[in-house]
Amino acid sequence: MPTIDFLSDRLTDYLDLQQIKDVRRAYFYAEQAHDGQRRKSGEPYVTHPLAVSSILATMHMDHQSLMAAMLHDVIEDTDISYDGIENQFGTSVADIVDGVSKLTHLEFETKAEAQAENFQKMVLAMAEDIRVILVKLADRLHNMRTLGAMPPDKRRRIARETMDIYAPVAARLGMRDMQVELEDLAFQSFYPMRAKYIRRAVVQARGQRKDMISSIEDAIRNRLDQEKLPGIVSGREKHLYSIYSKMKAQRKSFAEIMDVFAFRIVTDTVDECYRILGAIHNLYKPVHGRFKDYIAIPKANGYQSLHTELFVARDITIEVQIRSREMDAVASLGIAEHSHYKVYGDSDSAVGSYNRARKWVLGLLEMQKRAGDSMEFIEHVKKDLFPDEVYVFTPKGQILELPRGATPVDFAYAVHTDVGNSCVSCRINRRLAPLSEPLESGETIEIITTRSAQPNMAWLNFVVTGKARSSIRHFLKNQQRHESVELGRRLLNQFLGHYGISVDEIDAGKLQTLLEGADFTSLEDLLEDIGMGNRMAYVVARKLKPDESDVELLKGQKPIAVQGTEGLVIQYAKCCHPISGDQIVGHISSGRGLVVHRTECRNIRYMRDDPEKCIYLEWSDVMDDEFTVVLKLEVASYRGIIASLATTVSGTGTNILKIDMGEEEGQLATVDMEIDVADRVHLARVIKKLRALRAVSRVTRL
Repeated sequence: MPTIDFLSDRLTDYLDLQQIKDVRRAYFYAEQAHDGQRRKSGEPYVTHPLAVSSILATMHMDHQSLMAAMLHDVIEDTDISYDGIENQFGTSVADIVDGVSKLTHLEFETKAEAQAENFQKMVLAMAEDIRVILVKLADRLHNMRTLGAMPPDKRRRIARETMDIYAPVAARLGMRDMQVELEDLAFQSFYPMRAKYIRRAVVQARGQRKDMISSIEDAIRNRLDQEKLPGIVSGREKHLYSIYSKMKAQRKSFAEIMDVFAFRIVTDTVDECYRILGAIHNLYKPVHGRFKDYIAIPKANGYQSLHTELFVARDITIEVQIRSREMDAVASLGIAEHSHYKVYGDSDSAVGSYNRARKWVLGLLEMQKRAGDSMEFIEHVKKDLFPDEVYVFTPKGQILELPRGATPVDFAYAVHTDVGNSCVSCRINRRLAPLSEPLESGETIEIITTRSAQPNMAWLNFVVTGKARSSIRHFLKNQQRHESVELGRRLLNQFLGHYGISVDEIDAGKLQTLLEGADFTSLEDLLEDIGMGNRMAYVVARKLKPDESDVELLKGQKPIAVQGTEGLVIQYAKCCHPISGDQIVGHISSGRGLVVHRTECRNIRYMRDDPEKCIYLEWSDVMDDEFTVVLKLEVASYRGIIASLATTVSGTGTNILKIDMGEEEGQLATVDMEIDVADRVHLARVIKKLRALRAVSRVTRL
């Protein structure tokens, strides 16, 4: 069991005497605060914060991080408050402790919601001080190491949370050693039998492969000596979870995964990395297309290395990673690597992993502000935590890394939110391409924007980055609110007009009473609720009418004009497909707003005269919209009839959405055609042209 004296001795390697004294003082403070508390294993509780500090000490973390690690459970598990820690140890330590503390005083409907809410809080704290996440990861690592004392159901839940959130966060921050240990511990807790069999197979395979690995290592060392190139050569062990993941994802047997031997060469300079690569390619033949240069183009988490695969013999291939000492330290510890971490606090001068991690955290913060709730936020974050990157270029040659499967819309939002919101089309390598086309590494992307453009809801079907998804949802949510408020204002004004007032002339006292009763904070909230169809304008108007008014609402309402630009809150019914020029009526649908039907539609007939459910509408004189119409045709069946129909319709400037040919009866066949038209005049012109065809015997609008 570690002791504070043992930890203090280790800290003399990189901390001064006063800083070590501060760490010891934090330990004794925590020991007193947790007095009488024990872990599930039966050990005194203070052994946990001491172990967390020891993990951080192996990363050479600063003394404030070690103090916060000692105190990270004090606020949650004892009577000591934030102010108490701040008075004793300063604001920085207190802020880190507060950021790491769990949410224990809030009640959640589900465990998933608690996890999402907890992570959201952590992101907010990370934005203030990125050391929060390092303490949290060390805390989780020690909890995973001692998970055996927990009951099986808790073990599985904590292991799943570790695999879903904490291991990917460690990977995203470049902390490879932490990621590997978290994954293996979580794998052993979640799938104990699978881990046991794979571990047994690895031990057996290691004995069989020992001679082969040694001979390849010797061959590589001899070649480096011949070329007078410095380099430490070592065989790399695949960890359990990595083997399991590859077996599952690639559908390969254990033997196939283990047949690829892995080696690492660590040298002094970047120049020597490339010279060693040349020497290794002269020694063994490289596998075509399996070379990756992460030194010239680092991964998003700051990882740098040269990767290559080589044929050693007919049935044997090896993976080789070549990197400098500094790159190896960053690959193992990521943002916690001391040479990068010591510049903490000045993000402008920060380099490498710290700079990238800071950028990622700020991106998370932006997503958190745009997300509707913690569950939506965690959904966006998970998409960013499992990246298989592609590297693409802006027209000016800047490199952007995006997850595999990213589209030009993801690229546009990665450049800037405003670019994404206003993009209309794109060029990939100077050719026009769809916005939904997946991007490939090395492509140059140019986004074409216009001021009047806005995000399309259909983009949510193909974007993959959390930033793009959250930005689109945020824009659409705000747009829908604005449109709902405007529609709600028009609907309420229509009914208030019968009492001789408008929305702007409502009695303030009556409005306040209504808002308090409905739990709204402003008039806009009430209007939005009316516009979304959740509250009847007819009923609200009666509650807000002047006291002296005895006028009852008449059924002969003045129609509201539909302009076709209302956006998300006015929808056209798919049962009757109304178009400009038809007689129309609006049905208030809860959560959807106003749904426009044709007056003769069967689905609306039973409620047409009920002012609480239906609103009489008319088309505006100026329409800026196209409408979908379905036509049913009876035609003489012959080869080329569909082409003739399509040519005729296209000749009228009409867009054809769909053509379906039904069953044939003798020489006759039925054809269903879905088209876009501007109004009834446009539709009449299309029908007239179709009826002029000899093969068409009948045209009916459905």
